[in-house]
Amino acid sequence: MSRQELLSPEGLRVDGRRVNELRRILCRASVLNTADGSAYFEQGNTKVLVAVYGPREPHTRAAGNSGERALVNVEFNVAPFSTSERRKRSKGDKRVLEIASFVRQTFEGAIQRAVYPRSQIDIYVHLLQHDGGTLETCINAATLALVDAGIAMDDYVCACTAGFVDDSPLLDLNAVEESSIATPALTVAMLPRTGNIALLQMESRLPAAKLEDVMEVAVEGCKHIHAKLDEAVLAAAGDLAAKLSH
Repeated sequence: MSRQELLSPEGLRVDGRRVNELRRILCRASVLNTADGSAYFEQGNTKVLVAVYGPREPHTRAAGNSGERALVNVEFNVAPFSTSERRKRSKGDKRVLEIASFVRQTFEGAIQRAVYPRSQIDIYVHLLQHDGGTLETCINAATLALVDAGIAMDDYVCACTAGFVDDSPLLDLNAVEESSIATPALTVAMLPRTGNIALLQMESRLPAAKLEDVMEVAVEGCKHIHAKLDEAVLAAAGDLAAKLSH
């Protein structure tokens, strides 16, 4: 796909957004009664549901002997109807394992695992609909679900993608932009209060000269997502307080 198709002369993208504009975000915590923590996160047309269980007894003896820090387990599942391909991805699918690994690595550093010795925290991530930014949406949804579960973390973990077309950095890539060879993609996950980077993942080659500009755009996106997550946490707390008052 050419630059002209990705970015109009007026500076508008294929979905009508400006280059530095996030997709619409809808999110909610405490959506599942059966989980210790849960969240639904919708970023554009990418929709993710996360359930968190734990801290709890490890499933295996080996996990229980893992030391004085909790084991973080992540399972990522893709609904067969989530993409136009209409095919079921197995748990052994390379992309499925890759995303699960990135999510696990991100939260191993953010969760205060020493608070939960000889225990396990399970994060189940379900992709309901895909339209780009799968990894960022999974991380944002998992953050909200972990907060809902009361898991101690150093900070929220907020993630956002960015790329560029020619000299125009693009914030929060959709599926059309991600699939274009003209748009290198970078996913940044950060702890907003300290600015520490929890994850930096590239889907394709990015020229070194463009890295700083693209990272700056992604970090700004993370800050806006942090505000959305905060709103969802406060809304869930308000709902809980209303229920307890009755």
